[in-house]
Amino acid sequence: MQLEEGLTRLRALGFGEADAQELWAHFDSAERRGKQGHGHARIPWLEGLDGYDPAAEPQLLEEEEGFQRWHGGGALGYLVLGRVVRAQLERPPAHARLVVCERTFPTGMLGHQVRRLAEGGLVALLTATSPRRLGHPEGGPKLAGTNPLAIGIPSSGGGPIVADVSMGAITWGDVVAGLAQEDDLVPFGGEQAHKAFALAIGLQLLVDALVRDEGHGAALLVARPEADPVPALRELARGVRLPGDS
Repeated sequence: MQLEEGLTRLRALGFGEADAQELWAHFDSAERRGKQGHGHARIPWLEGLDGYDPAAEPQLLEEEEGFQRWHGGGALGYLVLGRVVRAQLERPPAHARLVVCERTFPTGMLGHQVRRLAEGGLVALLTATSPRRLGHPEGGPKLAGTNPLAIGIPSSGGGPIVADVSMGAITWGDVVAGLAQEDDLVPFGGEQAHKAFALAIGLQLLVDALVRDEGHGAALLVARPEADPVPALRELARGVRLPGDS
């Protein structure tokens, strides 16, 4: 899908120009990084998705030193996190801040958001919940979402380190893009899948314990770095591709 087609289809869904551009940037970045499940295929997916308001504006409900609470208010999770990230870059924490985002779905490629924060000089850790699609490796009901965990670390030299890992062997986006079947969506790790399952449950309950309005949400920890470890790691890695590198 090319830029103009993507923007035209997003505008047709009712998104204003700035939001259409932000959504396209997210999808196109995912596509270029080989994450097709979070890429251009999400536009036709949005065309069949109900339950969001393209004109909605996320709201900052609570703010104090080291804490913010946001509510999606009917906006797409992509755009909720986009507003949240922009707010952190405009007014970084003195040291660190926990940001709880309620009614924030779908959130897409979380690495896209922590990369923006890391490129702005901030350390970031972000997770988000989604429909329960992961069960215990030995079977039983679906208990957790794929619940990715993304970490962005800024660097004074070269690009930031961006680790973005879903707890599923595949993502739901792979199913959306037609790259996998729903039955393939199990905790990653093979014989060690109980570790991914444990992380998925932990992240699910972490977010669920922080949100007041029941539903899918996200939790972001953002902080000013006190050191610059990435250049030394790159020197030690001696050219090995590190997480988030092109």
